[in-house]
Amino acid sequence: MSPPAPRENKDKFVVFDDLPRLAEEHRDQGKTIVLAHGVFDLMHLGHVRHFERARKEGGILVVSLTADKFVNKGPDRPVFEETIRAEMVSAIEYVDYVTINRDPSAMTVLNQLRPDIYVKGSDYENPEDDITGNITRERETVERHGGRMVLTHDITFSSSNIINRYLNVYDPPMREFLDTLHKNGGISTLMPYLDRALHRKIVLIGETIIDEYRFVRPLGKPSKENIIATQLMSSEIFAGGIIATARHMSSFVQHVEIITWLGYHNLESDRAFIEAFLPENVTLHVVVRKEVPTTRKIRYIDPSYTRKLFEVYDFINKKMTDDEIDETVRIYDKLRPDTDAVVANDFGHGMFAEKTIAHIIANAPFLAVNAQTNAGNQGFNYITRWPQANYVCIDEPEARLAVSDNHSSSIEIVKKLADQIKADQIIVTHGQYGSYSYSKDGHIPMRYPAFTNRVVDTVGAGDAFFAVSAALASDTTNTCPPELLSLVGNAAGAIKVGIIGHRDSVHRSQLIRFLTTLMK
Repeated sequence: MSPPAPRENKDKFVVFDDLPRLAEEHRDQGKTIVLAHGVFDLMHLGHVRHFERARKEGGILVVSLTADKFVNKGPDRPVFEETIRAEMVSAIEYVDYVTINRDPSAMTVLNQLRPDIYVKGSDYENPEDDITGNITRERETVERHGGRMVLTHDITFSSSNIINRYLNVYDPPMREFLDTLHKNGGISTLMPYLDRALHRKIVLIGETIIDEYRFVRPLGKPSKENIIATQLMSSEIFAGGIIATARHMSSFVQHVEIITWLGYHNLESDRAFIEAFLPENVTLHVVVRKEVPTTRKIRYIDPSYTRKLFEVYDFINKKMTDDEIDETVRIYDKLRPDTDAVVANDFGHGMFAEKTIAHIIANAPFLAVNAQTNAGNQGFNYITRWPQANYVCIDEPEARLAVSDNHSSSIEIVKKLADQIKADQIIVTHGQYGSYSYSKDGHIPMRYPAFTNRVVDTVGAGDAFFAVSAALASDTTNTCPPELLSLVGNAAGAIKVGIIGHRDSVHRSQLIRFLTTLMK
């Protein structure tokens, strides 16, 4: 079959909502509708052959592209933004229509277009290799609408491999780090630790924070006052603090039990709001505090670049009463015998009294701790409040404050911290500079590079790092090495900085795909 006559590229762009109408028009003419879906970030001969083979299956070839925000191919991907990718695909003569899919998977376009034939590459031939399970769901959807899936077998290249190896998208330290991981087995080395974590039960303790984002448009200075006026455009409210940590952890372990506190005022509405965010394998246990409200943090944000202007803390900084401490310990003692590890996410808003900390340390089968310094507790919530743990994870400024050292190198800070805290493993995160790790088995503190420079929102990135790495670190039978803890933590942080607030969490399949692509 000869290729179709070229049409003007601009005529190939189709708004997603127009696809069903176009498909019906061509079906009425007796034509077969073929769909190819993917990222198509870097066009190569394998793509051309793929489209050529797809075009031979029917009369009309539609190509749907994954929108930029749903591309999960590793750090700083896609290399080419969606409109450029669409233009490149439309230049291929075998393609009739191009659209951009605004959903994370192909399910929506399959249901809307109902293609007669859905074409995928030969790398999707083995369902066991599909860590997301999407290809099985996609096949079932196509067949439910009366279509069938066809796999093309021709010359293949990996766009990710070409980008990773030849486009210099990573700086030398990152390239060296990835090469070392690749030589040592790549993602296959990590998978046993991820798989064992799926059988683990975790008790997660910490404060709940209601995070509100108010998106405002700056108007300028009023004529009679020395302030900046803004116009409220929209707002979103998220369940943050320990709830966000639990959501990150939930897809990596079997079950999570949360122990947290909520204020008596608006207790029922706050609880219902929080529980709506929780996956099925997360259970909430609440200590009710009658004299303080649930902590709320309100951020005012310029939506044009998600730039935070200022924030307001709505909380009362008051320690727990003896009855509230006793209730926390009671719930902890009830849950502890049936758990594999205890994870304390200490935001410094009253959850952890000295008695509580001592009791947790003395009775935890495995203890992972993150203690945070923020505007509401600065100077009063250092990690040194927790003198002993199996795994400690904090950020670099918090580590410097804890050891009272603002001048030494980050490596020296990690060493000083290890001298003050009895911990089997310590990781200090440092934003765009990556992370630094230490383990008591003689491991020399090392720096592991960060995976992305594209930042939408840094809120919660450290919690994502901690949640995922703690899930792996809690394996007491086969200790996860520091380089792999840093690997999964940095990957989780890189994924999280692409998410506004707590709209979504880091998922296991997403992280595995991220790392698989990274190490090609």
